[in-house]
Amino acid sequence: MAKDCSFDIVSEVDMQEMDNAINQTGKEISQRYDFKGSKAEIVLDKDSLKLTAEDDYKLGAMLDILRTKMVKRNVPLKCLQPGKIEPASGGTVKQTITIQKGISKEKGKEVVSAVKDLKLKVQAQIMDDQVRVTGAKKDDLQMVIQKLKENDFGIDLQFINFRS
Repeated sequence: MAKDCSFDIVSEVDMQEMDNAINQTGKEISQRYDFKGSKAEIVLDKDSLKLTAEDDYKLGAMLDILRTKMVKRNVPLKCLQPGKIEPASGGTVKQTITIQKGISKEKGKEVVSAVKDLKLKVQAQIMDDQVRVTGAKKDDLQMVIQKLKENDFGIDLQFINFRS
């Protein structure tokens, strides 16, 4: 019997790098001229970010700075899911941004469906917050990885645990 090869598809965020990007953002905000004397802060709270600023323009500027810092630290931008901007106390506005970790059931179904559409001799199954793909040939699995990289599922995908 042929030995099956497999790999896992995950969507992970390096929280240490995310924390570093947030700290750099806070430092830049404290030094920027357009933020002098304003109430602007960014706080990491487990799997979400809390942004507070005087108006939505400054909130957007904070988010742009954060995204720039994330790119420099190789943290995927697709992991950020901004909520709506709400008024807060003291004439400020706040926004909660969720950090997407793992592949949701809906996205997992989309990935499995995309794998099945390739018509290769591989099987894909959803396992908690990841998708495992197994097949007899390494070439088929590498083709799956290549095709999945070409698609946009709205989340950042990583391919780990390649076993043969």
